[in-house]
Amino acid sequence: MDFVMKQALGGATKDMGKMLGGEEEKDPDAQKKEEERQEALRQQEEERKAKHARMEAEREKVRQQIRDKYGLKKKEEKEAEEKAAMEQPCEGSLTRPKKAIPAGCGDDDDEEEESILDTVLKYLPGPLQDMFKK
Repeated sequence: MDFVMKQALGGATKDMGKMLGGEEEKDPDAQKKEEERQEALRQQEEERKAKHARMEAEREKVRQQIRDKYGLKKKEEKEAEEKAAMEQPCEGSLTRPKKAIPAGCGDDDDEEEESILDTVLKYLPGPLQDMFKK
């Protein structure tokens, strides 16, 4: 009967002992194997990073060729030039910067509003004109 039981379970009898609370077998080379495995993982990770760095360098080389061909600039270069252009007039300029709003637009509408109000008051009857003027 033991023979049949062992054949039915195969090599699982050792694992059954572990599952039931028996002691695990200690592998004398387990520490060494784990260190080798960790080293292999580190090496693979380094190779992967090196590969990605090479690929990115190749991509950047192609990007630079395209920029040179079409006269384009990197985003960082554009932003640096725009900042320099914005700071340049403020540093040593004796003239004031140009207004973003041209003359006659925006805040200078006070005169027009008064003339429009006067025009409307002209068409109102006398008693209403007196009320609005006060």
